[in-house]
Amino acid sequence: MKKLAIIGLGYVGLPLAVAFGEKRTVKGFDINSKRIAELNEGVDVTREVSKEELGVAGGLTFTSIVDDISDCQVFIVTVPTPIDEFKSPDLTPLVKASETIGKVLKQGDIIIYESTVYPGATEEVCVPILERVSGLVFNADFYAGYSPERINPGDKEHRVTSIKKVTSGSTPDIADEIDALYASVITAGTYKATSIRVAEAAKVIENTQRDVNIALMNELSMIFARMGIDTHEVLAAAGTKWNFLPFKPGLVGGHCIGVDPYYLTHKAQAVGYHPEMILAGRRVNDGMGAYAASSLIKAMIRSGQTIADSRVLVLGLTFKENCPDLRNTKVIDVIRELEDFGCKIDVADPWANNEEAEHEYGLSLCFDPQSGDYDAVILAVPHRDYSEMGAAALRSYLKPRGVLYDLKGVLNKADSDLRL
Repeated sequence: MKKLAIIGLGYVGLPLAVAFGEKRTVKGFDINSKRIAELNEGVDVTREVSKEELGVAGGLTFTSIVDDISDCQVFIVTVPTPIDEFKSPDLTPLVKASETIGKVLKQGDIIIYESTVYPGATEEVCVPILERVSGLVFNADFYAGYSPERINPGDKEHRVTSIKKVTSGSTPDIADEIDALYASVITAGTYKATSIRVAEAAKVIENTQRDVNIALMNELSMIFARMGIDTHEVLAAAGTKWNFLPFKPGLVGGHCIGVDPYYLTHKAQAVGYHPEMILAGRRVNDGMGAYAASSLIKAMIRSGQTIADSRVLVLGLTFKENCPDLRNTKVIDVIRELEDFGCKIDVADPWANNEEAEHEYGLSLCFDPQSGDYDAVILAVPHRDYSEMGAAALRSYLKPRGVLYDLKGVLNKADSDLRL
């Protein structure tokens, strides 16, 4: 049985390493030595894997030393693929991971990429790096594959092994071998794509489809707000039709839905096509933070409040509920817009890491918000901690004329003053 290395131990790589570690020898590699030390102590700060699950994965060891993975024959790359300040793909982590593997690449080795990329990136960007660094020849000395990650952070029902896995390989035989590798741990089964490019394209359109659908809901929300109609009531009525898709308005952040469409539009423009619907959806979703803040300001004015120096409590900073991931959270857009209006903002989040919040956004979290102190409360991220509190407890933070804004529509309509 070939030795396996997982490159990148974040939300994607660690659960996969644990799944394989229950069946075979696996080395989990990450350049973050602090992360490695924590994992060796049984601590996963992403909260995706428990200490018990780490203990069961007997074949799994962790390292940040490149030489430790030199005896592996299969490398699975699970590093992040973000966008830069100009909303263009930032392939730096992918390039560096490929350079690292190239240093230890041997005859017959297989490299499988899981990071989200545009169609063609594996063979056009990664493979040439592997060839250059190793001196080996693609599909003669080493082989490649692509199997898109489908991790849903914070979801304890849909885990890595219970989500069907798309696989692909650079030759028919390698495609079969890669498919069999994943089939050994993925209980939901696998789907072997006809090529690496097909698998890459399948991944990038999964989240693009969701992004466009949410953008439609966000645009409808803005339209219905002008008409004095509650969007969630409209969606409940429309949802009685069997083929109506249950999307809802909201902030679209995180490292997938808010990022992946830009990988596809980047490649589309490179081949001479200007995508209109995808970019229109991105513009709508990227503008929702400012719209949400403006809606709150109007509600506060209607309640007779003075906006300058008003105090607003934002509950939740992570990009989604019951998850500590702060990457590309769009809650920050709401906060920045409210600050521009002159509001004083406190941000609380029992799931977020204060050091990370300070590093990424310059925010110090509020750990003990006081009752009766705030002119407005925004339930921005409905962590179970807040959902279990109930509307009455959330309202206790407010001053007499305060406004409770249920950003995701999780409370009953009568329990909040405003919802998206």
